[in-house]
Amino acid sequence: MDELIKRVKAVAGISEDQARSAVTTVLDFVKERLPESIAVEVDNVIGDASGIADDLASNIGDMASKVGGAISGK
Repeated sequence: MDELIKRVKAVAGISEDQARSAVTTVLDFVKERLPESIAVEVDNVIGDASGIADDLASNIGDMASKVGGAISGK
């Protein structure tokens, strides 16, 4: 998660504390709306800090699709 926080900090031009808060808020928001089994997988990915930003970036389309389906009930 540290790599993701560093990237958010750099891209947004905010402090590390602000970036950490932003990342945590977004992850909590997403996990609340996902089926539990997928939310657990998000936690598993976040727990593995090595390459987290790259993993998230490469899978963002798939995650967006799953979130959209979970929210719309499809």
